[in-house]
Amino acid sequence: MMGKRAQLAVALAILAAAAAALLVQWLPPRDGGGARAESGNAPLAVRRAEPPRPLPNLQFVDAENRPRSLAEFRGRAVLLNLWATWCAPCRAEMPALDRLQAALGGPGFEVVALSIDRGGLAAVKPFFDELDLRALRIYVDPSAEALGRLDSIGIPLTLFVDEQGRERWRVPGPAPWDRADVIDFIRRDLAAR
Repeated sequence: MMGKRAQLAVALAILAAAAAALLVQWLPPRDGGGARAESGNAPLAVRRAEPPRPLPNLQFVDAENRPRSLAEFRGRAVLLNLWATWCAPCRAEMPALDRLQAALGGPGFEVVALSIDRGGLAAVKPFFDELDLRALRIYVDPSAEALGRLDSIGIPLTLFVDEQGRERWRVPGPAPWDRADVIDFIRRDLAAR
């Protein structure tokens, strides 16, 4: 059973995720600091890290409960997505992330969907089965430390991490990751490396 502090933390995280989703839809990116991949009525608001920002070595576990870290992905580009099963916008974008991994995933690129569910693997595995997510691998940070270490106030949060483990850009809030124009935007960024 969740204590009052944990319930408050969950409620605040849900509110922050909802606020971030609204901000992404209504606020344009900062001048000089953002790029936009336009498509339809919902543009992808990208906030570039200029210069690219080194990231902390996040610790988490995989589907077999083996310790993993962000440093293990050095040498390939990563689309790092922080999410949770209780986050409605996160739930909605997970199938798109799965399709993006199926389309672009390989030795040079991986979508790393990192759950911050305190319930750990017991919460995430049934969710993957429920949505029939097959291309994504399961990664879980039950401590939810990644959220604070990446300077985020809410989820979903997605970062494009280069081969040296540096943040190149981020998208706060949900995004249509499997849309053709978004996939092309990511392909161009991968080709520019």
